[in-house]
Amino acid sequence: PPPPPPRRSRKVVGLSKLARVANAFARRLQIQERLTQQIAESLWKVLQPRGIRVVLECTHMCMSMRGVQQPRAVTATRTELGWLPPEPGAYNRGWEQVGCPCGARH
Repeated sequence: PPPPPPRRSRKVVGLSKLARVANAFARRLQIQERLTQQIAESLWKVLQPRGIRVVLECTHMCMSMRGVQQPRAVTATRTELGWLPPEPGAYNRGWEQVGCPCGARH
């Protein structure tokens, strides 16, 4: 595998700051996949990590209040930027760590 890029950052961010970034982008009307990408790109630009993985689990009011009326319907999206260590099964473990709501193997 190729070596990681030379990006190095010693920045540390608190959990509340991550929630603020997510909330800032979530205020806009948009699709969840774009929201996930925007959060990842913003953190990538500011923190300058070697790699970043963003996973969003969202409950959509249109699913619980209208249409199919599934009150606990959760949708998960994920995006990765940069270099993350290549490991066999890492993709599935990433979903397992956040508790993929669909329970499927990805």
